Amino acid sequence: MGRVAVVTGGSRGIGARVAVELKEAGHKVAATYAGNEERAREFTEETGIPAYKFDVGSFAECEKGFAQIAEDLGGPVEILINNAGITRDGVLHRMTPEQWQDVIQTNLSGCFNACRAVIEGMRESGFGRIVNVGSVNGQAGQYGQVNYAAAKSGIHGFTKALAQEGARHHITVNAIAPGYVDTDMVRAVPEKVLEKIISRIPAGRLGRAHDIARGVMFLVAEDADFITGSTLSINGGQHMY
Repeated sequence: MGRVAVVTGGSRGIGARVAVELKEAGHKVAATYAGNEERAREFTEETGIPAYKFDVGSFAECEKGFAQIAEDLGGPVEILINNAGITRDGVLHRMTPEQWQDVIQTNLSGCFNACRAVIEGMRESGFGRIVNVGSVNGQAGQYGQVNYAAAKSGIHGFTKALAQEGARHHITVNAIAPGYVDTDMVRAVPEKVLEKIISRIPAGRLGRAHDIARGVMFLVAEDADFITGSTLSINGGQHMY
């Protein structure tokens, strides 16, 4: 049974792989993106998945954007993957308020904005699957990422709280905490730093987008209704607790 699914930040990297696998599973899928129109256009041409441009950090844009998606795809959004995220790295004593606020607004407030835009429809239909993409760095912390770690850690708490609110309406809310995955964001890390990171991963490699997408597909399954408020760590053994 196909449902309307949205993947924020879904035109590249992890989000793109998740969007494709959702479509292959028979869902009606839309992706959102913030700025890279060329990549979004290529993604739609390659996959047939429509991409909508709006800022998830804006409550008003989310409200309008998700309403448009629901209208275009013919039903309420019943699967939401909160994947959109940015980095503005820097040690705290040099971090600007703008670097802090930009990351919190996109990564954490964006999660609230997207969930707020779809939660009423999920409650009315009596079904929902929300997967919020956190990070190993939201669990373990990371030098030079107080903003990113705070936002991702906040997502894990947000997930547990919303899971309690949604359970009686058959809405599950879970998180995935990826480790370092071979995406554009990670490839931007200096080579020597990346080598050190990989040396600390017991599996001996970076993750792949498909590794994360497999976890998402497990959590959004129709029969995954008894899994809620959980965080699935997919990090090659880098952080265990």
